[in-house]
Amino acid sequence: MSHFAVRGALGAVAAVLGSVPALPASAAAGDHLTVTVRHAGDGRDGTYELSCHPGAGSHPDVTGACRVLDRNTRWGRDTFAPVAPGTACTMLYGGPATARVTGIWAGRPVDATYDRSNGCEIGRWDRMVPLLPGPDTPGDPG
Repeated sequence: MSHFAVRGALGAVAAVLGSVPALPASAAAGDHLTVTVRHAGDGRDGTYELSCHPGAGSHPDVTGACRVLDRNTRWGRDTFAPVAPGTACTMLYGGPATARVTGIWAGRPVDATYDRSNGCEIGRWDRMVPLLPGPDTPGDPG
C-alpha cells in the first residue's frame, strides 16, 4: 500500500471519529454510586444511591451530586483519589464524619473512603460536597 493510500485511509477514519459526539466522562453505561455516610450528625448519616445522566437515586441532592462529580472528573485522573502519601497536611480536625463511595464512575470501579481527620482530608471531602454532606448543612445529607 502506498504512503498516500495509508494517509487517505487514516484521514477517513479521523473524519468518522471526529463526527462522533463526545460523551460526558460519567455517561458510560452502568455508572452508579453508593454513598454511605457515618457520624456526620444532624440526620445526615445513611446510605444513598446515585446515578447521573440522567440523574436518579435516593441521594437527597441528585442534581448537585452529579454536578460536583462532573466538575471533578478529568481524563486520566482518579476522581476519588486519596491524598498522596507524604503530603504535608495541617493538623486540623474536622469531626468524626466518615464516608465510603463505591460503584462505577466514568466506567471505572470506585471504592473510596473519606474522613475529616486533617486539613488535606477536609479539603478532599469538601471538594465532593454535596455528594458528601457539607459541614454546615444540618438535617441535609447532601
